[in-house]
Amino acid sequence: MPRKGAKMAEESTEIDQMPDFVIVTGMSGAGRTEAMHVFEDLGYFCVDNLPSSLLGELVRVNDETDAAGGRRRLAVVCDSRNGDFFGDLDTELSAMAARGISYKTLFLDAADDKLIARYKSSRRRHPLCTDGTTIWQGIQRERHLLMGLRDRADFVIDTTDMLPQKLRSTIRGLFSTGSERKGLAVTVYSFGFKHGAPYDADLVMDVRFLPNPYYDPELRPLTGLDAPVRDFVRLREETIEFERRWHDLLDVVMPGYVAEGKQQLAIGVGCTGGQHRSVALAEATGDYLKSKGYRVSVAHRDLRLAERGDGAPAAAGKEA
Repeated sequence: MPRKGAKMAEESTEIDQMPDFVIVTGMSGAGRTEAMHVFEDLGYFCVDNLPSSLLGELVRVNDETDAAGGRRRLAVVCDSRNGDFFGDLDTELSAMAARGISYKTLFLDAADDKLIARYKSSRRRHPLCTDGTTIWQGIQRERHLLMGLRDRADFVIDTTDMLPQKLRSTIRGLFSTGSERKGLAVTVYSFGFKHGAPYDADLVMDVRFLPNPYYDPELRPLTGLDAPVRDFVRLREETIEFERRWHDLLDVVMPGYVAEGKQQLAIGVGCTGGQHRSVALAEATGDYLKSKGYRVSVAHRDLRLAERGDGAPAAAGKEA
């Protein structure tokens, strides 16, 4: 297993390889809104419907904040909704290239019949149908307007037969150099049922069926972060069998969440008081998911409420 420092350096390198500035354009109805959601999830500062004449100014302001540590990666949608301003985009991109500004352009396209169907189902007006023309005529105007941009784009994605999750995974594959699993932020947390069932967990595992360390006077004041409790819980035959099957379940559902494009996932592991069994197994679950390449944080919701049984707070335990 790589050292923690090496792992952090690897993740930093992946982030450094992502482009600082992305311009999203293309046909209306081809998926630009969905694309911006992906860039937001990747940590970009997103601006929708920006007049092309302001691109250079946006880059300048962003560069000025670099010295103060506030510089961000930018993703900007420039499209035909800008009317006359949009005609300057090709010229503005050439000017930016001449100034040495690095950027990538993403062009989204789809077949005419699919675009017409999408507009009819959404009941929205096409941006180039302001003078009473049909949707088809508006699409042809837009194609003529965008012809040069499509030819010079760094990436062209045809979304004709794409479901939203496929578009999301395609964009992440192009612009995020790390594993797709890194795009899913997983929180694993322990809790005690006697303090209330979780209301924000996507998956809940009840481990109250396992023997309880609370009934051992030596283990009672400890927590699942302490080695004696951890060993009591995890070295039992029933726990070993449970973890094997629990991991099998995770191996099935986690790739499905990634493929669906889910960005946040909460897994709750519960026991009676949230002090012993759930804490030890939440930590173990987090370690297992990290070993599979997921971005995981572990928390213990009710550890501060745990008691020895005589009303006194339990020992805080050691950090794993």
